[in-house]
Amino acid sequence: MMTDPIADMLTRLRNAGSAGHKWVDMPVSKQKIEVARLLAENHFVHAFKVLADGRFGVLRVYLKYHDGAPVIRHLERVSRPGRRHYVGVEDIPRVRNGLGMAILSTSTGVLSDRAARQQGVGGEVLALVW
Repeated sequence: MMTDPIADMLTRLRNAGSAGHKWVDMPVSKQKIEVARLLAENHFVHAFKVLADGRFGVLRVYLKYHDGAPVIRHLERVSRPGRRHYVGVEDIPRVRNGLGMAILSTSTGVLSDRAARQQGVGGEVLALVW
């Protein structure tokens, strides 16, 4: 039984990038789709799509490389089931002076740090990416 699906997703992305894979498949969920959407919008991955496998579905994320190295250099899970990490809008972390991205789960959905600041909402810091 998987207790932290977001950590599993981040680990799969990290491992696939290190191995040089073109894409990585994982079980699908609404929150994983939103995280993949943010990664694609911020140019950390090429694209993603949801495939039907006859049961629950599969999320396929197409990885992005620059000069043979993965664009995603670091993926870090912040809030986890045993230790949640909530921040207000004034405490949203800045990742690598804006070159990275914090992924937050807010009352308005899963947002990047920039979008959360613009909307004036805080939330649970899911992960840091750079």
